[in-house]
Amino acid sequence: MSTHRIHTEKEAYYFLTFTCYKWLPLFVVTNIYDYLHFWFDKLSDKGCSLVGYVIMPNHLHLVIYVDSKINSLNRTIAESKRFLAYEIVKRLTAANNNSLQQILKDGVQQNELAKGKKHQVFRLSFDAKAISEDEIGNVLDYIHHNPVKGKWNLVDDFTNYNYYSAGFYENGMASLYKIKDFRNTSESSSSDSE
Repeated sequence: MSTHRIHTEKEAYYFLTFTCYKWLPLFVVTNIYDYLHFWFDKLSDKGCSLVGYVIMPNHLHLVIYVDSKINSLNRTIAESKRFLAYEIVKRLTAANNNSLQQILKDGVQQNELAKGKKHQVFRLSFDAKAISEDEIGNVLDYIHHNPVKGKWNLVDDFTNYNYYSAGFYENGMASLYKIKDFRNTSESSSSDSE
């Protein structure tokens, strides 16, 4: 996937990834999962519907549908990441996690410091790739198996992880977040559970 690239396709599906600075486990440390309801809803309001996701301790994979009302995918994701970063820093502050805050402060580049940036919460840019409807199943399979691959081993059975859309697609279970089911483009599914 490409970083620092302008993504202009509309009415298209994208596989998108972004990562915490230095691969720090900021999502789990801040227990950000409740805030993501709001975050995903705001993305949807701007024209990015959530099709699938996995929230790992230090990175996030999304499959999104970008509709015609979006102004700019790059700007939308950049702004959304910024507000997510503010919430992460707010939670680190509330938890008095000074050591992680210091790492994030030290990570800000000089030119960004001059602009007033205080913390480097995420790696610069994000990865995104337009994908066809035929590719969505393979991409979802890849991201849904992320929690049981390699060093992670977060769960024994990939369908038992809490923070991804596998249960929705594999077992018909309610998702934590509102999902636009690519298999049925006429309706969306969601859950009120958490």
